[in-house]
Amino acid sequence: MPTTPRSRQSAPALSFPTIGGGNWSLQDQSPENFTLIVFYRGLHCPVCKSYLETLSDVQSDYADLGVEMAAVSMDTKSRARKTRMDWGIGDYPLGYNLDLETANAWGLYLSEGIKEGEPDLFSEPGLFLVCPDGRLYYSAINSAPWGRPHLPSFRKTVDYIVTHDYPARGEHGS
Repeated sequence: MPTTPRSRQSAPALSFPTIGGGNWSLQDQSPENFTLIVFYRGLHCPVCKSYLETLSDVQSDYADLGVEMAAVSMDTKSRARKTRMDWGIGDYPLGYNLDLETANAWGLYLSEGIKEGEPDLFSEPGLFLVCPDGRLYYSAINSAPWGRPHLPSFRKTVDYIVTHDYPARGEHGS
C-alpha cells in the first residue's frame, strides 16, 4: 500500500539503473539547492513525452538555480532506451526498472495497462524536490497523466524558494 512521503522528513530511498550505464542514487546526489525527481508513466504516454521534452528545455534554467534532475519509470531497459532515442530528451539521468516497492514508498499511484502498448503495471506521474540533506521539500503526485506542475512556471517557484529561503510546508499529519 502506498504511503505519502511528508515534507521535512527523509525522502524514501531511490536508486535505479540509467540509460547510458551506471546507477543513479538519491543518496549520492549533492545539488547546491535541490534534486528534482520526475516519475513518468513510460514510453506509452504521449503526455510524458511532452513533459520530458519540456524538462529538457528548462534543464539549464534549473541548473542555474542549483537544481539537479533525473527522471525514472517502471519501463524496461529497452523501452527506456527507446524513450531516450525517440523523444529527443536532454542528457539528464533517465532511469528504468523502478520497482513496485519503491513506487509505493514514494506514494505513487499505480495503473494497470488497458491499451495495446501499455505495460501490465506502471506508476502514474510524480514530481519531487529533495533537499541536499535528503529531506523531502515538495511533492506533486498525480493519479492520471494530467495536472503536473508546469515546469517553466515551477522554475520561478523554485527561484522564489531559494531567494527567500522559503521553508517546506505540509509537514504535519492529520
